Amino acid sequence: MKKRDDLDFNEFEKMLKEKLVHIEDNIKQLRTELDSVGSDDGKDLASLHSLSDQDNTILHQQEHELKETIHALGKINNGTFGICETSSRPIPVERLRVNPIARTKVGLED
Repeated sequence: MKKRDDLDFNEFEKMLKEKLVHIEDNIKQLRTELDSVGSDDGKDLASLHSLSDQDNTILHQQEHELKETIHALGKINNGTFGICETSSRPIPVERLRVNPIARTKVGLED
């Protein structure tokens, strides 16, 4: 795989690091909310379970996005960022700007 010379890696690294901070903040907040669910004596049990289930779902999504963001930062460091993991062809810059954690070109997703 050849390193892409048409990308501003600093731009994407900055974008991904900002995303990383945002996701880590979200995860911290969700964990705080989940820890406090049991201490809300005024709410009925069904409401608490519903909130807990929603928060757990969001937490799992955020943890997945965190892993993907870390993976994308690793690809910047090893020179493979912007290269489709399926076809080894360049991922369009426009796709990367919208979704910097993209691993594949459109149409090649699992």
